Amino acid sequence: MTSSNSFNSNTAAIDGPLIDTHAHLDDRRLADGLSSVLDRARDAGVVAVVAVGVSHESSVRTVELSDQNAMIFAAIGIHPNHIAEAELGDWDRVVELARERRPKTVAIGETGLDRYWKNTPFADQEAAFDRHLDLARELDLPVIIHCRDCMKDIVDRLAARAKPIRGILHSFTGNWEEARTLLDFGLHISFAGQATFANKNLDSLRDAAILIPLDRLLVETDSPYLSPHPFRGRSNEPARVAVTAARIAELRGMKPVDFCHATTSNARELFRLDSFMKF
Repeated sequence: MTSSNSFNSNTAAIDGPLIDTHAHLDDRRLADGLSSVLDRARDAGVVAVVAVGVSHESSVRTVELSDQNAMIFAAIGIHPNHIAEAELGDWDRVVELARERRPKTVAIGETGLDRYWKNTPFADQEAAFDRHLDLARELDLPVIIHCRDCMKDIVDRLAARAKPIRGILHSFTGNWEEARTLLDFGLHISFAGQATFANKNLDSLRDAAILIPLDRLLVETDSPYLSPHPFRGRSNEPARVAVTAARIAELRGMKPVDFCHATTSNARELFRLDSFMKF
């Protein structure tokens, strides 16, 4: 359906609000200059960023950032690649933090499964994933799901649970058939910089970006990772969500402003941000 990418855009403001639904703002590459990072994000049209925790300590920092800045919201959890290095009691501390029900803690995660890296035994990842899913359902919060090289495992794990599952398959890299299965579970699907890469083997990803219903689409940076073209290989930041949004809007034949309003509305509803965002 699509041809390999020839898109070439610089980060620029889009005439419409954007929400970066996944950024690791506590990472030193962003945290050390966070004020400037957020200024550039605002200049690019970004109105909110979900800061995503990957460990207990990281989750605490994301909550602190959300307390300090009106533009930032927090997601808390332990990434599958960090499970093995977690200290005894870290998960209980994440649960305690989640159960505080701070109004700007809007999601559970990052959780999920990963067969690319071998940091954590897969059975331990599965057990941790189940715990995150249970906590998200208990607290009626969306769950943010990581999936690398294990889509079938994710699908099998989710298929065994009650539907719908409120949450996001973040940094999606699959095809339309996989996307359709995730949509059937009730998930939203979020795209990061890969949608802008020139690789022809990502054409199936771009096809999915065209076919997924607009009301289930989200955009993200996964900062400081996955910088979009033409910034690939450099440290990423929330301002560059505008590049990914512009590319997907182009693929779908939409005006960028319309695409931005749609995905921002999706994020506001999923994360229940309306009480914080008055536009």
